[in-house]
Amino acid sequence: MLEGKAIIGETDMLRTVQQDALNLASKALDFFDVTEAIEIARFIKKEFDRMHGPGWQCIVGTDFGSFVTHCCGCFIYFCIGSLAILLFRGSASPEAEENHFSALDTVKA
Repeated sequence: MLEGKAIIGETDMLRTVQQDALNLASKALDFFDVTEAIEIARFIKKEFDRMHGPGWQCIVGTDFGSFVTHCCGCFIYFCIGSLAILLFRGSASPEAEENHFSALDTVKA
């Protein structure tokens, strides 16, 4: 479903992990209507937790802003049509692992 339709805005993930995100988004859109943003986000987050370990966060919608701290190599923001998807692995205490985290400036969907 996504062939040529996903546009990656920002990412620091390896290409293989990016492809996992795009594939899961495609699968989620096969299961859920584009208006079911919470279900899409839940599906992607749970599958990423299963595939890549716990701690992933997923935000899906057509209009949101964000300012997040994420683990290096664990951030992707992409759009499929008017639907934006932000997927990242975060931490409640970025100061504890200062060298492993980076802040990304505001991403506007």
